[in-house]
Amino acid sequence: MGIFSRTRDIIAANVTDLLDKAEDPAKMIRMIILEMEETLVEVRASAARTIADQKEMRRHISKLEKLQESWTEKAELALSKDREDLAKAALMEKQKASDMCEQLAEEITVLDEALKASEEDINKLQSKLREARARQNSIVARMESANNRARMREMYNGGRMNDAFSRFDMLERRVDLAEGRADAAGLGSAPKTLEEEIAELKSSEKVDAELEALKQRVAKKG
Repeated sequence: MGIFSRTRDIIAANVTDLLDKAEDPAKMIRMIILEMEETLVEVRASAARTIADQKEMRRHISKLEKLQESWTEKAELALSKDREDLAKAALMEKQKASDMCEQLAEEITVLDEALKASEEDINKLQSKLREARARQNSIVARMESANNRARMREMYNGGRMNDAFSRFDMLERRVDLAEGRADAAGLGSAPKTLEEEIAELKSSEKVDAELEALKQRVAKKG
């Protein structure tokens, strides 16, 4: 069963009130838009039929006007032959065609009014439909935002986040151990090579020789 029973219900409807009362606003707005679209199609189809009826009536009026001219010519011919009875009968047929023209013209006027009403309804329906679609976009955006916030809260408060931080702690501990091994490798002095020890002996001999020479020079001055 539809939300609205007729076009006037949609035009008079307050979309906001309908959504405020709905348990599922997203579902309700989809239903509202669907029914509005279907009603708009129906109103346009009705307007199209009205326009087609008017065109058919105008064609019929054109034929009746030609028929009146024909009966007038026939009446004139009958009078020219002194057949007043035939002339009168022709004029009666002309009057029937004229009456039918007037009737069709009145019906066209009624259809014009109906067409204007349909056009107003279409404009109002389109306005309501734009409003509903705008509300739909807003509702969808709000629903997505709410779902994202809910997922974030679940992530922060749930076990997956705790597991993730536990894995981070393990990785940091592994990095600490690796850095500790690297730092420990540099502690203490490395053993001297043979070349280094010999070089130190040669340097020591030079210093001793220079010290002895200095002592001798000082002794001579004294």
